Amino acid sequence: MLIDQWQYELTIWIWLGIAAGTFILLMFVRAPYGRHERPGWGPRIPARLGWIAMESPCIIVMTVFFGIGASGWNLADPTGIIFYIMWMTHYVHRSWVWPARAHISGKKMPISIVLFAIGFNSINSWLNAEWIFSLHHPYPYEWLYSPQFIIGVMLFITGMGINIKTDDMLFALRENGEVDYKIPHGHMFKWISCPNYFGEILEWIGWALATWSLAGLSFAVWAIANLVPRARANHKWYLENFAEYPRSRKALIPKIW
Repeated sequence: MLIDQWQYELTIWIWLGIAAGTFILLMFVRAPYGRHERPGWGPRIPARLGWIAMESPCIIVMTVFFGIGASGWNLADPTGIIFYIMWMTHYVHRSWVWPARAHISGKKMPISIVLFAIGFNSINSWLNAEWIFSLHHPYPYEWLYSPQFIIGVMLFITGMGINIKTDDMLFALRENGEVDYKIPHGHMFKWISCPNYFGEILEWIGWALATWSLAGLSFAVWAIANLVPRARANHKWYLENFAEYPRSRKALIPKIW
């Protein structure tokens, strides 16, 4: 345990306040990477390197806490092991597999965005690891068959499946080395422009339920704060750049928004 519990809880409430401010900011200012890349955000580095650098702290921080705080694969803490596997499954894919597969050769992103993401991911990983492997370690065995754990894990797995499937569909649009954006079709793209974001938000809502923690809740709030404005911007971009884009599609939530 790095700090007292009251300090930890105060830190999370401040973190939630920053998330709220970030949400408001991003509704007016688009993060300058991907299709929204634009000059004026400082020096840039290769996008693939940037993605690996900014997501890898999630693997490092959680693994350090898992190895030291929980003494690794401690069978007396099966819930902690499951949480570690869930976290690592997402972030090994996000940190290493996704950048290796994404068609981003030759693309760059501002180093300012990379540094911000490194800071965010380090703090977020620490808050969640501190709860799971220190403040609430170990979860009782009964937690494995609690409703919130079971529902949370199911939501997490479902969200990850949607996220990976729809990312694969986006990759397939550029299989022949093309760099231009195209309109995706099929699966959840029938209803929304950003099902990959929908899946990721669902993952972290599931994580918040399964861990039943303020740290998990803060991550779900941050996922919404980052991805809702991004989905809105992407949806608007599609409508502005493709005259034939299906007008019946929503941005993020089928039939609603």
